[in-house]
Amino acid sequence: MSAMQNNLKTSFCGMTLNSPIVLLSGCVGFGEEYTRIKGFSNSNVGAVCLKGTTLEPRLGNKAHRVAETPNGMLNAIGLQNPGANSVIKDILPNLDNDETRFVINISGSSVEEYGEVARYFDDTDIDAIEINISCPNVKEGGVAFGNDPDMSYRVVETCRKNTTKPIITKLSPNQTDIAANALRCIDAGSDGLAVINTVMGMAIDIEKQKPMIGNNQGGLSGPAIKPIALLKVHQVYQVSKKYNVPIIGQGGIVNAQDALEFIIAGADAIGIGTALFYDPLVCQEINAGISQYLDKHELNSVGSLVGSLNLN
Repeated sequence: MSAMQNNLKTSFCGMTLNSPIVLLSGCVGFGEEYTRIKGFSNSNVGAVCLKGTTLEPRLGNKAHRVAETPNGMLNAIGLQNPGANSVIKDILPNLDNDETRFVINISGSSVEEYGEVARYFDDTDIDAIEINISCPNVKEGGVAFGNDPDMSYRVVETCRKNTTKPIITKLSPNQTDIAANALRCIDAGSDGLAVINTVMGMAIDIEKQKPMIGNNQGGLSGPAIKPIALLKVHQVYQVSKKYNVPIIGQGGIVNAQDALEFIIAGADAIGIGTALFYDPLVCQEINAGISQYLDKHELNSVGSLVGSLNLN
């Protein structure tokens, strides 16, 4: 990392990050895919969130799984993954832990499954565990865990009992009061929060008169959701700051200005996802832009800018 960017180093849940940038789960596979691109290096980002992993292998949803929308993208992958055992045995040993921090994203269809997957990864070199609580609870009629504060609490509580790793809970925007849910997750033992997951949406093929996504609906990401995500980060920060619980702000970030807005709103780190699909080297530009802003305003760290939003 260049001397110009030394001010980018930050801390998150006890992890020292080279940069406030976190590559989001589902966008970079299992951590090595983007390293094949000339000019890309994991050392330029603070952390990489690996693909969502369940206890057993999953094939995912039927096609089509992705559809482009105005200023965004719908996806309904369906958590296709080889299962926890395979990830631990075949994937984690190949990751270069000297380059960056690696976070495993876990999912489940029951509270018990979440806890079991967390237990599997507790005895690995993974740096932290991100809990995707936007999954449907099959035992309770398919309602997403993350849309029910009590269910969110139970999932985090169970994972907390099964691991000593830092826990980052990925909050859903598809709920009534995200700040109240955040507080419940903190009470249950979450060390950090990722705000937000995708917003549910639909796209329709008017000639076929059918949904463009095989799952009928999918998660909307990209610039279209940025204003929503910014507000949610601001709302969650009002709760999390009281407990010194850090936030990964994410949703539509494509440049340094976007990233700075999220940091000012209360994010300690910022997540990059959809932007990577059309500009795999965007992280370098964002790093440079944040560093230049900090120098311009005579700030020596990202942390000195977090939550500096002036509401007067």
